[in-house]
Amino acid sequence: MSGRWVPIGAVGYYSGHAMAAVLHNWSSSIGHMDADSGSASELETASTIFADVRSRLFGIAYRMLGSVSEAEDIVQEVWIRWQAYDRSTVRDAPAFLAATATRLAINVAQSARVRREMYVGPWLPEPVDTSSDPELGALRGEALQFAVLLMLEKLSPTERAAYVLRQAFDYPYEQIAEIIQQTQANARQLVSRARKRLAEEKRAAVSVREQQRLLEAFLAAARTGNLAALEELFAADVVSYSDGGGKARASKFPVVGKERVAKYLKAFASRFWLGVDIEPFMANGQPSARLTRDGVVFAVVTITVSAQGIDRLLWMMNPDKLSGVARVGA
Repeated sequence: MSGRWVPIGAVGYYSGHAMAAVLHNWSSSIGHMDADSGSASELETASTIFADVRSRLFGIAYRMLGSVSEAEDIVQEVWIRWQAYDRSTVRDAPAFLAATATRLAINVAQSARVRREMYVGPWLPEPVDTSSDPELGALRGEALQFAVLLMLEKLSPTERAAYVLRQAFDYPYEQIAEIIQQTQANARQLVSRARKRLAEEKRAAVSVREQQRLLEAFLAAARTGNLAALEELFAADVVSYSDGGGKARASKFPVVGKERVAKYLKAFASRFWLGVDIEPFMANGQPSARLTRDGVVFAVVTITVSAQGIDRLLWMMNPDKLSGVARVGA
């Protein structure tokens, strides 16, 4: 393969062959592939153009799929197609590349629902370190926090694409309509419907500083198994979700209610926290913590917060889904 990007193996739900099959099944609006894709200087130019928009392509795919590995695979597939494409026919390269990434993500998302129904235990979005790029390639940090990504899972892939392109990347409706192959009126309707559905479930925003304060207080209380302190931090309807994917020891069912969650955390505190180091960092634009044992990240914990207190605990423990946050001390 020409150029400077290297293949990224599919991790997670797909084997490499399965992911390749899903990606290559998409063919609508891809146009003409040119086997003679140009001279070395032309490929260098193509590589530079691609590098300039790579973070945007990843940001689109990640928001639509909630998976670092699948988003990286889509970005790699876009690069492969871009090398082989007759680039002389492309008037707006960034728009073309974004459209290609979006349509590939729609294709992958269409099969995700069935795969996630077969997932062992709760499925959570794969965390990504946003310490150095708070917006993750977008104009705004929209459709990035864990609670929103979980709500986006309830939308159709096309609704998700329209919402992400509009809310996070501020694409005009004319361009959104072209990318998702709908009329402008339909594109507006999809975004409006997605906004309403998400607004129904969204809770009042809490400042990052308050989220950080509550996360620190929670970690201190959880580590010592302080039942009273935990209950004081929790909203009455708090839910604890643990994503082990059948590959790490984790609860296969959500734990609901502040008394039950507090007792659950107290029960395993002495074993779970033994030898654990905690490193605060920003994941998906919100305060989170890497948990390491013997220098290896084995979990990421994040909270969502409302005016009533901590309303969700999110424990990512599936080792296949920690690649985006595995750098300790980053």
